[in-house]
Amino acid sequence: MALLISAAGLRAVLTAHPHTQIGGPYTLTNENGRMVSQADFYGHYTLIYFGYTHCVDVCPLTLATVSAALDELGPQGQEVTPIFISVDAARDTPPVVKEYIQRFSTRIVGLTGTEAELQPVMTAFHVSARRRANTGNGYLMDHSSLLYLMDGQNHLVGMIPVDSSAHQIAVDLKQLLPPPKNHPA
Repeated sequence: MALLISAAGLRAVLTAHPHTQIGGPYTLTNENGRMVSQADFYGHYTLIYFGYTHCVDVCPLTLATVSAALDELGPQGQEVTPIFISVDAARDTPPVVKEYIQRFSTRIVGLTGTEAELQPVMTAFHVSARRRANTGNGYLMDHSSLLYLMDGQNHLVGMIPVDSSAHQIAVDLKQLLPPPKNHPA
């Protein structure tokens, strides 16, 4: 019971964080090699996740879970654009990001950039990332993991823990999003 209360408390703290302190303008390269800014998503809700394509556990699980959660929401989920922003400028080129995100959903927009381009975006979202020592197959990245729901004006609506189930993410999004268009509240 104490664990459930703690988890609910953490969720409340994460989703109630002051909105003016998270997010900001960005311009990065999408999976097709085109420069994209937050202005390209004006008027649309976005669900942003920071990760990297060589991640072996949390990143692929999160993208699969987000895709399932948006599917579960039906019409309301169709109004959200999922965005994957790489924290690994050295390896995550647009073609690598494109191949990676297509494994999960054709709806996901993948963004990457140089370290100089990514750092201000990560700072604006309070995301930390650190390259770990090389392993036999390259290196891994330690990075913070949250889902950021942004409204159509690039303002934070809420944050959702990535260890949530697809159903819980859908429930959280349903509470944070406006009712689907052409449907009563």
